[in-house]
Amino acid sequence: MTFTDEDCLAETLAFNEQFEAAAASRPPRGPAPGAAALALMRRNRLGGDTPPVRLPQGQDRTVEGGAKVRVFVPDHVDGVHLHIHGGGWAFGSADGQDERLWRLAQQARLAVVSVEYRLAPEHPFPAGPDDCEAAARWLVKNAAAEFGTDRLLIGGESAGAHLGVVTLLRLRDRHGITGAFRAAHLLFGPYDLSMTPSQRRFGSRRLLSNTDSLRGSYELFTPGMGEDRRRDPEVSPLFADLTGLPPARIVVGTEDPLLDDSLFLAARWQAAGAPVELGVVAGAMHGFTLFPLTVTERELARERAYLAAACGSSRSCR
Repeated sequence: MTFTDEDCLAETLAFNEQFEAAAASRPPRGPAPGAAALALMRRNRLGGDTPPVRLPQGQDRTVEGGAKVRVFVPDHVDGVHLHIHGGGWAFGSADGQDERLWRLAQQARLAVVSVEYRLAPEHPFPAGPDDCEAAARWLVKNAAAEFGTDRLLIGGESAGAHLGVVTLLRLRDRHGITGAFRAAHLLFGPYDLSMTPSQRRFGSRRLLSNTDSLRGSYELFTPGMGEDRRRDPEVSPLFADLTGLPPARIVVGTEDPLLDDSLFLAARWQAAGAPVELGVVAGAMHGFTLFPLTVTERELARERAYLAAACGSSRSCR
């Protein structure tokens, strides 16, 4: 296995230590956050001090099938990227990363469509996947007319990466749609909700995600399901037949409890016949692209380059 960004490992690990030290001064999160804690997390958008910037370039729409999306369209469009945000299926929003998505749209020449899927626990499984499926079907049917191209890409981070894979599988299994999306870009996703070894062994380290917080997220998203039910391929795509899926870039950090999820998914994806680019970022914790790190800027640049190349753009995204 090849690790990326080992030259800035010291900076990455130092940030992890600072994050853990700051988290130690706060009450520990329980296995599943209560209503008050969940409301605070949603208000703070993953613990940020201020709300994210909401840019005027974003357009909120409700598309065929009832899904809500936020759309960014640059002056030149070579492809369309269906983005699915993270947040443990219970928080986050389509307007939570406007600056990042607008930068991606401009530099990779992509129309970006971010899904405002319904959140658990108010709307548990399968509400979120249903919304992502509806948005994807709308794009397959309407992208050429709406954006001038049918070159489609899909991706997301954390829970959004999980929903991205689930969406591709639903398109194939429910609608016979394969090949519509040219590539998938999957950042540190959970693909086995019955918990891989790395999830179980990570323990209580106070990083952005740990064993207890993952269990809590699964309880919110799939309430009442036991481990056997969570191994259903419709819930945990690691157990699905992955044939017919597009090329993928799968990224995870070495200090992420979801490390095994990405390693295992990459192996199964490649075995199913599709090219896979695996990025294992030295020292990075779960959600590292949310923070101002050298590895963050590098990873976002690699994402833009991968997506631009996948839709056939010759534009440099560095």
